[in-house]
Amino acid sequence: MKPAGSPAPSASPSTALAPFGNPVFRSLWIATLISNLGGLIQVVAAGWTMTTLTDSQFMVALVTASTSLPIVALSLFAGVLADNYDRRRIMLTAQILMLIASIGLTLATHFDLLTPWLLLCFTFLIGCGGALHNPSWQASVGDIVPRDQVPAAVMANGMSFNIMRSIGPALGGLIIVAAGAATAFAMNTLSYVALIIALTIWHKPTETLALPREKFVSATGAGFRYVSLSPNLLNIILRGSLFGLTAISVQALLPLVARNFLVGSASTYGFLLGCFGLGAVCGAFANSRIRQKFNNEIIIRTTFAGTAIGTLLLSLGYGITLTGLALLLCGACWVTTNALLNVSLQLSTPRWVVGRAMSLYMMCNASGMVLGSWVWGLIAESFDLRTALAVSAVTIILSALACYRSPLPEFDQLNLNPLNQFIEPKLAVQLKPQTGPIMITIDYDIGEHNVPAYLEAMTSRRRIRIRDGARRWSLLRDLEQPNIWTEKYYVATWVEYIRHNQRRTQSDSAVSDTLRALHQGTEPPRVRRMIERQTVPKQADPYIRNVYKELR
Repeated sequence: MKPAGSPAPSASPSTALAPFGNPVFRSLWIATLISNLGGLIQVVAAGWTMTTLTDSQFMVALVTASTSLPIVALSLFAGVLADNYDRRRIMLTAQILMLIASIGLTLATHFDLLTPWLLLCFTFLIGCGGALHNPSWQASVGDIVPRDQVPAAVMANGMSFNIMRSIGPALGGLIIVAAGAATAFAMNTLSYVALIIALTIWHKPTETLALPREKFVSATGAGFRYVSLSPNLLNIILRGSLFGLTAISVQALLPLVARNFLVGSASTYGFLLGCFGLGAVCGAFANSRIRQKFNNEIIIRTTFAGTAIGTLLLSLGYGITLTGLALLLCGACWVTTNALLNVSLQLSTPRWVVGRAMSLYMMCNASGMVLGSWVWGLIAESFDLRTALAVSAVTIILSALACYRSPLPEFDQLNLNPLNQFIEPKLAVQLKPQTGPIMITIDYDIGEHNVPAYLEAMTSRRRIRIRDGARRWSLLRDLEQPNIWTEKYYVATWVEYIRHNQRRTQSDSAVSDTLRALHQGTEPPRVRRMIERQTVPKQADPYIRNVYKELR
């Protein structure tokens, strides 16, 4: 691990705009910019409209939760779709869903039919569209731009949102004051059109699948398995969850800050959101220079601390100037934290599972935000707004301390490109793709003096095997020839065996190289692939049948 404060490899400032040289990325980015403007106008309108429909601080906080809750419920489903189907079509479907929900919200508001719970229903549906769209869009970044441009592309996406965050909320507040909430919701409805057009004209190359698509249940299990056996990913997801849980208080309670502390209107709320967005834009522009000077762990600790300081200043409620400065700091730390975690996860995940990994990250992050919105709203309701923000600031610091011993990975730490060394063997037995189960054994000749090193390497090999789809992994030692060690594992079918081997990455090759170096035989380790067949006579002795059941 690098010493604290040492430079981390990253895109230089001159490459920060490199993704815009790609016409597909450029057109989608511009369309997303327009969509983000409409979305942020809708956020202001929804948040402020709720304050006019009810005096409940809890219900106001639930507006943020209603948008995040679909991410919790649907992200994993969307991630499986993103890894197995045409991402462009998934994004189109999501945009059309959000368009329809926005039309309904606009009409309900215009005809004065809106109630607090109906407003939450519409924002929930819009959130469903976002939950379906985001894993495919995030996973598509690595398909559109080269790997070395992924950090810049992710930051550009974050900057797109936050540029509009510095403009959209203020504009939304002005629209509400001048023309009403229905007009603001109508503006959001129109904003989806640009992205729908951009996705329609994007001629994405058709992918030729060498293997059949994974079934939903097995694909979901593969995603969970890969993430759960990847310490780097678990670390990133934990950070995102804790940050979402603790730092969401600022956005969830901001309408109340505008109304209670500043005695303001919708335009005041829009101005405060604009300050948050302006801080985020500044953070996005400074990000590449910051990454050159400090490693990821130093950056993430600093942004957690900065968010805590900004939240504490916000709790003081000493006028619009101090509140605006606090939001500038919170915005800069918010975008830097989320972009860094996003990039770290994408560059720590191979392409075959990146959609599912992103969806799990977004699901856990959104879970934190949903729970946080509920908790901070409840504390504000039970005690007061100042207490809720102050307690939130303390929990942000505690969250940073909780991850002190698990530093974030650097961007160049792992080479996750496919190893591409597996050649499908020619079989003497005819198999269908779904035939199984398949048992694989690999025999190693290990000298007694190399046994400790071999067992250590096999610990890593076991994690890699199971992570990539192996089942019932075990390590055997021959009692008559103790120098012979056998690695054994199962895969469900022959096609899953092929899939299992194609998932191996360049970084995994180090373990294989170590095992080959420890093997002392004149021939390479012997690999045997067998199909399991077990039979028991129908009239077999009950004892034999019981033994058979126990073995199964």
